[in-house]
Amino acid sequence: MQRIYAWLRAHPLWVDSVCAIPPFGLGVLQILSYEYGIVMSLWAYTIVVALSLGMALHRVRSRVATMLVVGSGVAQLLCDGTITFANYAMLVIAYTAAKSGPRWLSRAALAATVLAPAALLARFPHADGESFRASLFASVFVVVLLAISWVLGDSMRTRRAFYAELIDRAARLEVERDQQARLAAAAERARIARELHDVVAHNVSVMVVQADGAAYAIDAAPDSAREALGTIAATGREALAEMRRLLGVLRSESDVEAFVPQPGVDQLDELLTRVRGAGLMVDLHVEGRPVELSQGIGLTVYRIVQEALTNTRKHGGPGVGARVVLRYTGEDIELDVRDDGRGESAPGDGMGHGLVGMNERVALFGGRLETGPYPSGGWRVHALLPTRPRTPALPGRP
Repeated sequence: MQRIYAWLRAHPLWVDSVCAIPPFGLGVLQILSYEYGIVMSLWAYTIVVALSLGMALHRVRSRVATMLVVGSGVAQLLCDGTITFANYAMLVIAYTAAKSGPRWLSRAALAATVLAPAALLARFPHADGESFRASLFASVFVVVLLAISWVLGDSMRTRRAFYAELIDRAARLEVERDQQARLAAAAERARIARELHDVVAHNVSVMVVQADGAAYAIDAAPDSAREALGTIAATGREALAEMRRLLGVLRSESDVEAFVPQPGVDQLDELLTRVRGAGLMVDLHVEGRPVELSQGIGLTVYRIVQEALTNTRKHGGPGVGARVVLRYTGEDIELDVRDDGRGESAPGDGMGHGLVGMNERVALFGGRLETGPYPSGGWRVHALLPTRPRTPALPGRP
């Protein structure tokens, strides 16, 4: 059955031509029953042919079909006003004009549903000896039939427009869904890149410093060399654990991070111990009343301190020291990392990924970050974060 329906939809001219045969045949028989002269009969047959042809073409050549049917109606009005079975084409044209024709054609068809029967009644008020009341009733009946055809066509137009809107909306929603998925993937890649940078940059720099120290001390101070090698091994294991956690996030669709502990404020002491072991003298000062931080903000504080101290160790110069201040001010937590190194004169690596990552982390929670050389010397990283996540302000809005 589906193939039959598909063939019928693909060949509307054949279908409509077959449907036009019964009205055409009945119209011809009807004219044969009338006592017309030769000229009048030819004229009547021409009108029946035109009406039937309009019915056959109403889907493939709607404007041509409309002209044929309207012209036939005018010809009937000018002739004797005889209505035949072929006039069924007027119902079809009214339906087609309302369903798929231009708006002006649809409105014209609606006006014709009233004007055409009224004009016929005015032209022939007493057709075939009928009373005016009978003629009026017949005209009203024709108006109702034409109006029903027009309403059905207009309803089909509305339904098609509704379906088209649904399809368009579904397509737009699919595009938006794909865009949201791409944005989410990009944000996740950026987050993973920040994590990888912080983990690799910090741990590898510690391992390099310890390896250099062990190389110098391996002959003169074997115990110090062994201690440095132990630090390298511990730092490497920690880096591997962090890398496995991040790779687990990439490989699994589940929330791996919900089950794997991440560093936070409580792990700052361990971080500073490793940093001191790498040769950087750093102090930690906590001011205010500590409050419990969310996991994301705690991780952000940890990563900022980690990145700031890594930059101090890389660019601060020999004998540099640092001071970390963690200040709780109620709704916010203030982080200040300063060193007494070379500051503005320190050479850079030209990459700047660490500063970009810190800015992204702070902006994610609606905080503020300031970095730059300190007036009295050295470098300063200052961050202000909410103790609870809040939506960052949009550009141009307070």
